[in-house]
Formats: sequence, C-alpha cells, structure tokens
Amino acid sequence: MYPLLDTINSPSQLRELESKKLPQFAKELRDFLIESVAKTGGHLSSNLGTVELTIALHYVFNTPYDQLVWDVGHQTYAHKILTGRREGMSKLRMQGGIAGFPRRDESEYDAFGTAHSSTSISAALGMAVAARLNKTDRRAIAIIGDGAMSAGMAFEALNNAGVMDANLLVILNDNDMSISPPVGALNNYLAKLMSGRFYATARRAGEKVLGVVPSMLELAKRAEEHVKGMVTPGTLFEEFGFNYIGPIDGHDLDVLITTLKNIKLLEGPQFLHVVTRKGAGYKLAEEDPILYHGVGKFDPKKGIIAKSNGNPTYTQVFGDWLCDMAAQDSRLIGVTPAMREGSGLVRFSQEYPERYFDVGIAEQHAVTFAAGAACDGLKPVVAIYSTFLQRAYDQLIHDVAIQNLAVVFAIDRAGLVGADGPTHAGSFDLSYLRCIPNMTVMAPADENECRQMLYTAFKLDTPSAVRYPRGSGMGMPVQKKMQALPIGRGEMRRQGEKIALLAFGSMVAPCLEAAEELNATVVNMRFVKPLDDELVAALANSHELLITVEENTIIGGAGSAVTESLNSQHINAKVVQLGLPDIFIDQGDHAQMLADCGLDKNGIIKAARLVLGE
Repeated sequence: MYPLLDTINSPSQLRELESKKLPQFAKELRDFLIESVAKTGGHLSSNLGTVELTIALHYVFNTPYDQLVWDVGHQTYAHKILTGRREGMSKLRMQGGIAGFPRRDESEYDAFGTAHSSTSISAALGMAVAARLNKTDRRAIAIIGDGAMSAGMAFEALNNAGVMDANLLVILNDNDMSISPPVGALNNYLAKLMSGRFYATARRAGEKVLGVVPSMLELAKRAEEHVKGMVTPGTLFEEFGFNYIGPIDGHDLDVLITTLKNIKLLEGPQFLHVVTRKGAGYKLAEEDPILYHGVGKFDPKKGIIAKSNGNPTYTQVFGDWLCDMAAQDSRLIGVTPAMREGSGLVRFSQEYPERYFDVGIAEQHAVTFAAGAACDGLKPVVAIYSTFLQRAYDQLIHDVAIQNLAVVFAIDRAGLVGADGPTHAGSFDLSYLRCIPNMTVMAPADENECRQMLYTAFKLDTPSAVRYPRGSGMGMPVQKKMQALPIGRGEMRRQGEKIALLAFGSMVAPCLEAAEELNATVVNMRFVKPLDDELVAALANSHELLITVEENTIIGGAGSAVTESLNSQHINAKVVQLGLPDIFIDQGDHAQMLADCGLDKNGIIKAARLVLGE
C-alpha cells in the first residue's frame, strides 16, 4: 500500500533513499498519517504541516546521535513513524500504547520529553553545551512553533544562547505566517546563500580585514544588518547573537535539505526560519486547521462530523457563564494564555472583543496582567488549564494572593485527562492552591453547580478558583439564574449509616453510586478552602468511618485538609483518603484510569469494606 514507507523503519534507512524519491515518500507518509489518526484520534493539522521538515531533519542529521528537541511535541507523529513506531500508531494515546508527545523512555530518538510549550530552546541549549564540554560533534536542534515563540521562556533561552558559544540550531516552524511575508524564490535563494560556506567565510574574512579600522567594521556590520533586514525579518534574532537564515518554504524538500546541509557545517548559534502550513496536503484540515488540530476518530473522506451527547461540557458552561456575567458587570475581563478555543472563550471574544485578552503562550504574564487589572478596579477572570497554571505559580502567590486581589481562576482540565497523559493531567491543583493564604478553592459536583460557583467566585473581593474536569458532567440542567453559595459550606446529598463519603467535585457521582450499596452518607463538600470544619466534625462524631474522595493527588489534597481539620479540632476519627497515587499516570481511557486508581463505584466500595473488615 505504501511502497516506500513500508521499506523505511529507521532514519538510517531513510538516509539511504535517493533524494529524488523523497517527495513520493513524503506523500506516502502524509497519507498514512491521515489514515492512522482518523482511526485513533489525536493531533492532525500540526503533524501534517511538519512532514517535509521531519523528513529533512532525519535525512540530514545523524539522529539519534544528533538530538532533535520538538517544542510542545504534538507535531511529532511523522517523527515517531520514521523512528520505528509506525505499528505503534494503531494504539496512539491509548493505555499501553505510544504517547502523543515525545518521551525519553519511549525511544532513543526522543531526546527530550515535551508537551508544554516553549521549553525546546532551553533544553537543546543544555545539550549543545554538554556536547561542547564533552568535546563531541553532536548537534542539538530545537524545533519551535511561532506560537511557542510568544512565551518568555523561549526568549530567555535565546538571550542566553547568544553568549554560550554552542553549536545550537533553532528552527522556527512558522505555520501561521505571523512573522514573515509570503515566501518565494528570492527568499529561498537568499536562505541557501546565507547558510552557505561562501557567505560565512566572506563574512569572517570581512570582519578580519575591517577589524583594523573599527569604525569601518562597525559601518560594515550595520550595512549588513540593514541589507538583510530589508529582505528578511531576522534582525531581532541576529541581535540575540544568532545567524539568521530564512524564511524558507517548509514544504520544499530540496530547499530544506540544501539549507540544513549548509547549516550543519557552520559553528555557533544558528536560527532557521521555516514557513509551513497547518493541515498541509489534506484540504479539509487546510481550510480549518483549528477544527482539525485535535480530532477524535473520523472518516478521512467525509471529514469531521460534529456529534453531541446533549449535555454541555464544563468548558461550555464556563463560556456561557462568562458572557452572561459580562452582560451584568462591565468590570469583567476575560484573560487566556493562548487557549481561546480550549477554554471556551470563543463566544466571549466575539461578543466582548474589547474585554477579551489573549496574551499568548505566557501563563506568568497572564496572571500578573490580571493582577494589575484588578488593582485598578477591573474583575479579571483567568481561563486556564490546571496543568498550565502550574507554570505561573510564583505569580499566583506573589502577585495575586499576597496582595489579596480579586482575580478569578477558572481552572479547566482538572484531574485526569485521558489520552493526553501525565503532562496535561490536572493532578495537583487542589494541593498547590489550598496552601496559599487568601485563596478560596471550589470544586463543583455538576454543571449547574459549576455555574453557581463561578458566580460565587466572581462576587468575592479576594482570590478564588473554581476547578472543573474535562468533558461533560452528570447531565444536570444548568439554571440561568445565578445565586452565590454560602462560603465554606458543604451539602448533604445522602443520609446513611456507619460510613460517610466526603466527595470533592467530580467524585460526587461515583460516591452516590457506591453509597447505594454501602448505605453510606454522601456529602458534596464543595469547598476545599475554606473547608466546612463544622460538617467534618459532625460526620466524624456520627460515623465509624470517613472516606475522602478526590480526583487530585492524595498528598496535600482535599483529604489532607479533612485530616488537618479533625486534628485541629482534637477529634480522633478513622479516615481513609482516596485519590490519585504518588505516580505519574500514563494516558488511557479516562473511566479506566479512574477505575485503576480506585476512584469508581467498585473502588470506593472495596476500600470501605476492606477497612471495616466486611
């Protein structure tokens, strides 16, 4: 079916292929990608955009000796296929299968584990410095997207790399053409010229000759910068100490391979600007790369057909609440670190464009920006994934909490996230939030409670967080009317005997199921901070066993808050804490992952009976 692709199982075999056969190889690889992802789901647009670049990198560089560091890593499917994992694509992002991102323990070709953006330059720089200190000719290559370049960490690394004297190659994969003008023959020619030995040699010779006349050398350098600046956007990167090359067509294998071969001969930090197109080679993805960014299973011929189970997702509940709240209060602003679609801000950005702020992939800046706005009377709502809020933890403490500013954190993807695996799981937010003074932390049991908690948080004049899971909830109807909940008060959901299940957020549903068989009391705790100490004491005094249940790491989580409360009240009670274990949990089906952690109906029943000896 794939005459060339079926014969290539490693980069070394790829390098033996005649260059004239590479375009056909690229077509087969792209076709296989579409066919494969259609069966498993995953990231599609970004991977289609990097097919030729991936081929060229493995064709020119001696991987895995030469190290490729892919930023974010959701564009590495072609890389995985070329490095012996083609058959593994049938279980992509499934339990026991290959990950959707690079992982060092999965392949020697995955030089660095990535999934969060803007880390590649720092990691590759560390590798380049290690190669220099180890006196090897090993090359380190960072491949970073134009979106990831908006993060401060990327620029911190660029700033550092320019003075490190290391053989680092940074490839900017510009797939939105947000930096460069359209590419063409002239730019491709200039890229070949600038990356060639003649240009580099002439440049060094000129510096040596003109060096005896400092003013002439400075004049020549400035002239060179201005001439290059007129035809390329590289002045900024040159100022960081890089030799800028590009922009070039990222789908032209001849240009890519020639340019990379030339760069391979150069010393010092190099910056190659490549322009690609998301979804390249698949018309539907080219026309709507956002829709085809992350996909479920679909028919490649028909494309994605929207399906709904009728229940709104928590993300949709948040998006609707944000617009409704904005209509009531002109002080509300929405802030997101480049996650408009994922965090549910599309409608808000359209209806309130002057109050919508996408700050780019810059979580630290997002939080401090919100803090600054709160200082002058605005009411910022920061929509952010749990895993990405971790990146702004210092700002959360230093800029928001210490100053006790009224910033609302709408924390999406709390708990396990299924196929995206440990890099995207929101396993730690209850632990890292509840230890911060001035914070109010809430976890809704269902969709309607999520809306009411967001309203409750917005009405506070102090920092607050509402954390909710990925996907849909229990199917509870969402009431249009908004009403603030009493702060720090739980809710009795079921009265039973002997056993009290203290459920937090998403765990209310399985606790109610388990309680029917156990005849247990179920309490929707609602607030992780402040905790309902009075209710905890009452439950401890009326039940033989308390079981806390949360979709968060057990260490330092909501269950720990309950035991701390009992201790402070000098109450001796038997407590079992159920939650996520002290390991990073691999990708898989969300329901199965919860079952494996003992966080489903059967797991809760088993834990209770084990303790009671039943």
